[in-house]
Amino acid sequence: MIFLSGRFMPLEDATISVLDRGFIFGDGIYEVIPVYSRHPFRLREHLARLQNSLDAIRLANPHSLDEWTEIIGQVIAGNAGEDQSIYLQITRGPAKRDHAFPPRITPTVFVMSAPLTPPPAAVRECGVTAVTAADNRWLRCDIKSVSLLPNVLLRQTAIEAGATETVLLRDGLLTEGAASNIFVVHHGVLLTPPKSHLMLPGITYDVVLELAAADGIPSDIRQISEAEVRGADELWLTSSTKEVLPVTLLDEQPVGDGRPGPVYRRMARCYQEYKTGVMRGEGDQ
Repeated sequence: MIFLSGRFMPLEDATISVLDRGFIFGDGIYEVIPVYSRHPFRLREHLARLQNSLDAIRLANPHSLDEWTEIIGQVIAGNAGEDQSIYLQITRGPAKRDHAFPPRITPTVFVMSAPLTPPPAAVRECGVTAVTAADNRWLRCDIKSVSLLPNVLLRQTAIEAGATETVLLRDGLLTEGAASNIFVVHHGVLLTPPKSHLMLPGITYDVVLELAAADGIPSDIRQISEAEVRGADELWLTSSTKEVLPVTLLDEQPVGDGRPGPVYRRMARCYQEYKTGVMRGEGDQ
């Protein structure tokens, strides 16, 4: 079951206008919310990020917090699986094709669920490979826009190289991954770039920093040079669906000794304990 502009229905019954501005211009935003044991994780934080994206594109939020909570709850209840991934998209709606905002328009709201499958234990134990590329996206990467063609192309670069992710570099500095945030470990210190218009403010990014502080892992939020990325003792990628994964091969060169490092192993333990004790707790966190 999905939700589309005021109605719950089977996915196969859903239709939108070919003049929808999300289809014509990519004029819309989205969110992805992980659900554990049928509880949406950090729902308020995800909806706050949704609001920030709506504000950035000057589109009024079509629902209140309570309404979103009800809609998302019904979609979760209407789909199988204790763990789900909720995809939520809002576009400016259908109108005559013109770049300027239409004066009166009804947004298109779409919410669906998909199974949430964590990375296999073998992947967490062995790590993944990544490649680097120039970050050639626009300058408002903090907006969770449906206009994802640059990310699609950058991610495809990784796929064609047999890798999991593309690590992005802009003007000699690390920004993020094509579909993830990136962390670096140097001499036992966890490093990550500061939130800015050049990266998406990840919810898992926040969780990792909170867990590091709680477990006594030193961290520093600062600009990270390409040389530091290539010379890292450890390299991680994080996202709601990938959780925390170690990158053990970058551009066909081993990261550190080519195996998941000791700081990653601490974080992996903390993350799984947090997932069991908090993410699956009663209510959103």
